[in-house]
Amino acid sequence: MTGTQAQPKVTIVGAGPGAADLLTFRAARAIAEADVVIWAASLVQAEVLQHARADAEILDSAAMSLEDVIAVYERAVRDGLRVARIHSGDPALWGGTQEQVDRCAELGIATEIVPGVSAFSAVAALAGRELTIPEVAQSVILTRLGGGKTPMPPGEEVREFARHGTTMALFLSAARSGQLAAELLAGGYDPGTPVVVAYQATWPEELVVRCTVGTLEATVKEHRLWKHTLFLVGPALSASGTRSHLYHPGHFHGHRRAEPAARRALRESRRTAEEAARP
Repeated sequence: MTGTQAQPKVTIVGAGPGAADLLTFRAARAIAEADVVIWAASLVQAEVLQHARADAEILDSAAMSLEDVIAVYERAVRDGLRVARIHSGDPALWGGTQEQVDRCAELGIATEIVPGVSAFSAVAALAGRELTIPEVAQSVILTRLGGGKTPMPPGEEVREFARHGTTMALFLSAARSGQLAAELLAGGYDPGTPVVVAYQATWPEELVVRCTVGTLEATVKEHRLWKHTLFLVGPALSASGTRSHLYHPGHFHGHRRAEPAARRALRESRRTAEEAARP
């Protein structure tokens, strides 16, 4: 195959959690320009290939090792090809991205990473929830349960992260739901802490159910979930009654002045909150 461009290139494309219409315009353009498209057929919907050229070479990464993929990149260097490597979700999370970028650097081939919608964002949208609620949770921890195929570094146990009590998004953990629930409880989450369980988010087979940390294991086993499942955990998933200061009439920024009375009230509420938080 002769490439369409003189300069070879590898573009790692985030395809999002599943639904083909969650691709970005940039991702669709990268696929359309590619001479070779490598895609994860078990994790990405086939509709994304509608963007590929009719004469493009299509390869399923499910049957390929890293070495097989790198061999395609080596061929791209030799023949002046553009390659689109399609990953599920966002390439920044559990995508095996860095090892490919490093090898491309060694080969001297240009690379680009196109971000995609992460499954945790998609699940939050499906659940109709914001994950950072004022005065409840202002951080989101993205992690996975230890004991899987890839060892967890020291200090990154779920129970340690759970001690923060903020919102957590847990990937790749459904097969060991009992262990997951035990670590969340050991870290300090109350058994009644809300949980959103999502299987195949944005796919036709999508299932989104709500439970609590205390009923997490039973819920997972009831629905026979063991892969393609993500958990959102934390008090923000049911919190209400607070508001963002950004849109408070007492807050000012470069495009809006604060209302004086509302500004005084906002300052007083902050002072009260600070005093209540003191030991």
